[in-house]
Amino acid sequence: MDTKKVWFITGASKGLGLSFVRELLSEGYLVAATSRNKQALVDSIGDHENFLPLTMDVTGDEDVKQTVGKVIERFGRIDVMVNNAGYSQIGTVEELSDEEVRRNFDVNVFGALNVIRHVAPHLRQQQSGHIFNIASIGGIAGDFPAFGIYCSTKFAMAGFTEALAEEMKPFGIHTTLIYPAYFRTNFLEKDSAMLPANPIAAYANAREVEAAHVNDINGNQPNDPEKAAKVLIELSKQENPPVHFFMGVGAEEFVRGKIKVVEQALEENRELAISTAISE
Repeated sequence: MDTKKVWFITGASKGLGLSFVRELLSEGYLVAATSRNKQALVDSIGDHENFLPLTMDVTGDEDVKQTVGKVIERFGRIDVMVNNAGYSQIGTVEELSDEEVRRNFDVNVFGALNVIRHVAPHLRQQQSGHIFNIASIGGIAGDFPAFGIYCSTKFAMAGFTEALAEEMKPFGIHTTLIYPAYFRTNFLEKDSAMLPANPIAAYANAREVEAAHVNDINGNQPNDPEKAAKVLIELSKQENPPVHFFMGVGAEEFVRGKIKVVEQALEENRELAISTAISE
C-alpha cells in the first residue's frame, strides 16, 4: 500500500521537518527521522509504532552510513528521502569567518551529499524511490544583503540536484528540489538562525535586512508548515513529479523577479556577449 512507504527525513526535530513527520505518521506512513538530538524527536512525537527516531550528524559520513543501515534494518527499505537538515547563517560575505562559512556548507551542502551517497545505492537496487532536497527560495534569488553565504549553499544544492535528477532517472528514481518561501516555523529564531560573530558596522543595509528577518518576518510568515507536508505527500504520488517546485505564497514573485533580471541582463549586453565569436 502507498501509505506503507518508508520516508527518511533529516533535520526533523523542529520546523518543516517536524511538520513532515507529524503529517506522515497521521496518514499512516512509516517514518524514520533524524536529529542531532534524538530525545528532541521523542519529546515532540512520542511513541509510535511506525516511527523510528535516530540521532545523526549529517556532517559525519560514517555516522550517516550507519544511520541509513539502521533504517534499512528496521523497515527493509527507503522509498522517499527528504534532505531537510540545514540552518541559516546570517552575515555579509566579508564579515563571516572561514569557520562560519565552512560550517554552513558542511551542514547544508556536504551533509545533504552524505545522505544521498548512502541512500542512493538502496534506491538504485529497488529501481524506485523519490529524493526531495529542501532548498530555499534563496536558492534561486540571492540578492539579500547578509544572506549571501546561506543562499550560496542553496544555489549549490540546486546545482547538484539538477544533475542528480538526470543521474537517477534511468533507475526509476524521481528527484525534486523544493524552494520554500517564508513558512511560519522557528527557522529565523535565535536558536536556529546564526548571526555573525564579528559584524562590521559599516554594512547598514545588511543589518537592516537582518533585523527585518529576525524581528519582523519571523512569526509573521504567510505559509503553514503543516500544509507544506501535505504538498510533499502529493508530489510523492505524482507519476512524473517536477524537478523544480517553488512552494508557498510569495515564491512565484521571487522567481519571476529573478527571471526578469536575467532576461534584462541578456538583452542589454547581447551584442557584447556574442562579440567573442571566432571570425572565419
